[in-house]
Amino acid sequence: MPNLSRRGLLATLAASPAAMALLTEAARAADLSASGLVGELQGPTMITDPAKWPKTFQEAPMLAERVKAGKLPPVAERIPAEPMVWQPLNETGKYGGTWRRAFTGPADGENGNRIQSSDKPLHWSADGSKIVPCVAKGYALSDDGKTYTLSLRKGMKWSDGSPFTADDFIFWFEDIYGNPEIVPTPTPEMRPRGKPGRMVKVDETTVRWEFDVPYFLFEDIMAGDTAMGGGQAVRQAAKISFGAYAPGHYLKQFLPKYSSLEAVNARAKQEGFENWVQMLHFKKDWELNTEVPVLGPWRTVRPINTAIWLLERNPYYYAVDTAGNQLPYFDKVQFTLAESLEIVNLRAMAGEYDEQERHIDLGKLPVLLDNQEKGNYKVHLDLGFAGSDFMFHVNQSFTGDAEIRKWLTNADFRRALSLGIDRDQLNETFWLGVGTPGSPAPGESMPQSPGPEWRKKWSTFDPALANKMLDGIGLAKKDGDGFRVRTDNGERLRLQVIAIAAFLPYPKLSEMVADQWRKIGIQADVKEMERGLGFAKQTNNEHQLFVWNNGGTELLYLFPTWAVPVIPGAAFGPDYARWYSTGGAQGTKPEDPNILKIFDLYAEAAGLKAEGRTHNAQEIWKILVDQQYGIGTVGQSPAGLGVRLVSNRLGNIAARVCNAQHCRTPGNSHPETWYFKA
Repeated sequence: MPNLSRRGLLATLAASPAAMALLTEAARAADLSASGLVGELQGPTMITDPAKWPKTFQEAPMLAERVKAGKLPPVAERIPAEPMVWQPLNETGKYGGTWRRAFTGPADGENGNRIQSSDKPLHWSADGSKIVPCVAKGYALSDDGKTYTLSLRKGMKWSDGSPFTADDFIFWFEDIYGNPEIVPTPTPEMRPRGKPGRMVKVDETTVRWEFDVPYFLFEDIMAGDTAMGGGQAVRQAAKISFGAYAPGHYLKQFLPKYSSLEAVNARAKQEGFENWVQMLHFKKDWELNTEVPVLGPWRTVRPINTAIWLLERNPYYYAVDTAGNQLPYFDKVQFTLAESLEIVNLRAMAGEYDEQERHIDLGKLPVLLDNQEKGNYKVHLDLGFAGSDFMFHVNQSFTGDAEIRKWLTNADFRRALSLGIDRDQLNETFWLGVGTPGSPAPGESMPQSPGPEWRKKWSTFDPALANKMLDGIGLAKKDGDGFRVRTDNGERLRLQVIAIAAFLPYPKLSEMVADQWRKIGIQADVKEMERGLGFAKQTNNEHQLFVWNNGGTELLYLFPTWAVPVIPGAAFGPDYARWYSTGGAQGTKPEDPNILKIFDLYAEAAGLKAEGRTHNAQEIWKILVDQQYGIGTVGQSPAGLGVRLVSNRLGNIAARVCNAQHCRTPGNSHPETWYFKA
């Protein structure tokens, strides 16, 4: 965890008259937590003992009206026999109201996916430390690690009232995942050691995965934000087709198998799609299709490609509180389009959102604090565990320019770039001093951390050494302006940096680093891109340096995308990721022995128990930090999803939530238990 007595934050608080009391308290305690901005990790309590479950049930007034009109069965018939039961954080909530949030357009689907994260097979506890039940009531892993059994909840239903059973898993496995026209590249999560796993229906509420090799990691995967464990919302949207299950009763009508190729293609043309595959990707996408059944607390009633993305409660949601009230408490969730991040923050300060952590700028903390009373909200800071909130992902499989590739794949070139970054300047300017400068390795409190000595390796500001290293690798020649020149044609060596404005002002941060790199003779051209376009270029292997964070990598095997190239689209080397994920059928095999060593350690880890996996993760991080495939800057802060503005009207709000990818922030604080106090 970062040092909590940062002078930058104290100076910031001092600049805000409304925060002077906080400053005095923080200065006296020499601890940010004493300011009231950082609280204790909290969340609702799951009740797993059936003897303590409620015996009678109540529902929201809006649903009671539908029951009275004969449009819905009574609540007792909609809730499963084995519901998920929550004891709310502070008190039993009240029904009603619309939770107002901001979103930035169709590419901001994660904004909604995260609050729907209770559609995952399993989840993580409020502090992010252990696996807990979710869609499934439990699981069992065999002693040899080759068999994984998931137990579902009896009587559970989709949002349209249709039964949710093991058949929905088998349908996904055989008809979605097993169809190469829909999923041309199988996920490595179903192929440990390159050996495809199998899914078997045991009975209506039991599914079993069978593997040919030990796969102890699978229990974590089913709870992670991964291809298999990410849940229906995130893994069936945006043309993704993973997530372990899908509503077969609804989607079968769009598949050739259940009618004919001619019939489904004709329907696709009639509805404006090029073919049945394109139609299917739309039909299974909860963000766009208001008719697709879901399992989460809310369902889309107005799609994401409109100015207002509107969700409404799921009448068949499978969770209740200890008083027997069917959750969620909120009737609706309304995402209002904001044309820019600046507008998001201005509206947040005006009190136009009820809870917003996404897209809130840490750099605006003074004015956010100043406007608390006027906007009727409270600011919380949720510290993260990832090593870098702002990171240069250096593309090792880039082939667009042979000269640039030569340098991107040169370890000393990458190390020199890292040594040319003044992280303290970045921290004080953009993080207000509350971040931790250094490498991208996870925080030392995480078991996968390679150790405190790896925080500074190649990750301090040393322009003299950087210049010496660049001279030594053959880049000693400079042009009249002092910039190093290419070795093939004598022109200025120019690196292109793709930066997207999200979470942090990545373009501005990149420009500051580009200015710092001038001191070591490196020209970096920062190109700001719209999120969708930027990620498309990154996925297509067209980037040189791609700026993003490395959130999720603190639990390396659950979300490796921003650390190791094992999932298609990984910024480290998309073409290498394609090679790894397809078992060599596609993409290009790396020549760098260090990358091959990472692949070996990563693949081996899946068959190891927790202690062995942790050791391998530490060894992978040592290679990553030493080689600087990703150049970290500042991390372990609230900058990404950790500056949380909460209306004073809301109840059951945690003082601090787990700010991490696997926690699906703010999903594992369970917004379905929040409510309006008045």
